[in-house]
Amino acid sequence: MGGTFDPIHHGHLVAASEVAHRFELDEVIFVPTGEPAFKQDRDVTSSEHRYLMTVIATASNPRFTVSRVDIERAGLTYTVDTLRDLQKERPDADLYFITGADAIAQILTWKDAPQLFDMAHFVGVTRPGHALSDAGLPNGVVSTLEVPALAISSTDVRERVADGEPVWYLVPDGVVQHIAKYGLYRGLP
Repeated sequence: MGGTFDPIHHGHLVAASEVAHRFELDEVIFVPTGEPAFKQDRDVTSSEHRYLMTVIATASNPRFTVSRVDIERAGLTYTVDTLRDLQKERPDADLYFITGADAIAQILTWKDAPQLFDMAHFVGVTRPGHALSDAGLPNGVVSTLEVPALAISSTDVRERVADGEPVWYLVPDGVVQHIAKYGLYRGLP
């Protein structure tokens, strides 16, 4: 499961858990982006903080792990590079890439898009009532899965922290504490 995770929240965790169950996955590897290619127009919290929050959030689930492949690679983060690195680390694994339905809708615009479908099965998660069209996407390598609705977004969490509002129960307790300890998201515009 790739993402900026700025910060990771319960919606990410529920989506990963639902996909792991539905597709009978042995493990879900959370991969925080290093330098997100599609977020060059805004400030992103340091990769180390986002990595640590992801480790904290996933620690209690034995099927969840966190990888540093995107953080340790220099330059912009692209899914094709993430998948190449994970294939090298786990050459016998069948890879699935979990992402939001909004991202799946844009997948044909991603770097080296045609190669992506040979590298992994893509799963786009969506909330109830939000349809996702897979028109134009290759058959058999993209699935959609409706997951329980949690009206939580990382943007909303950052804005709540900046406004001095609580984020308890939107993100795991340890993530709330990490945000407070390091003063993350304070004073955002």
